[in-house]
Amino acid sequence: MRKKNWVVGIIMFGLMVLLALSGCARNKAAVKAETTSPSAEQQAATATKGIQESDVLTEEIQPIQPKEMADVYFAYDRFDLSPEARSTLADNAAWMENHAGTTVVIEGHCDDRGSSQYNLALGDRRAKSAYNYLINLGVAADRISTISYGEEKPVCTEQTESCWSRNRRVHFRTR
Repeated sequence: MRKKNWVVGIIMFGLMVLLALSGCARNKAAVKAETTSPSAEQQAATATKGIQESDVLTEEIQPIQPKEMADVYFAYDRFDLSPEARSTLADNAAWMENHAGTTVVIEGHCDDRGSSQYNLALGDRRAKSAYNYLINLGVAADRISTISYGEEKPVCTEQTESCWSRNRRVHFRTR
């Protein structure tokens, strides 16, 4: 019985020592973190001083590729391609060349002026105009399809010229 009390006493003493040491260790770390953390200004000054001219990268910077194909816009009641539209389509053709496994649906859209039937036909002509231009640039025809939404999917619903011009477009949906 006396031996059993002696063992329990040693175990209790050991646990108290471990508890005391672990509590002190946390406090020191927290204090150390507070006192050694430099301000943002000190970090910026240190970072600036540490940069040497030899550290500057001399590699050529590559142009950023667009993540998606850009929309092409049209004049009112038109489906012919402006020089800006042709430039955008050339960029889109280059994007497709770099993403060989991608297929694209060209969506033709119109503003809400005109009848629904007329706008569906105009949206179809716009989509096919972009389609033909991409084919002439060398994009494989089996990678492109067209659809017309006419005035059914506007990006802007205000009755202003700036809003209508945003809706007169072809949009490229990738798959």
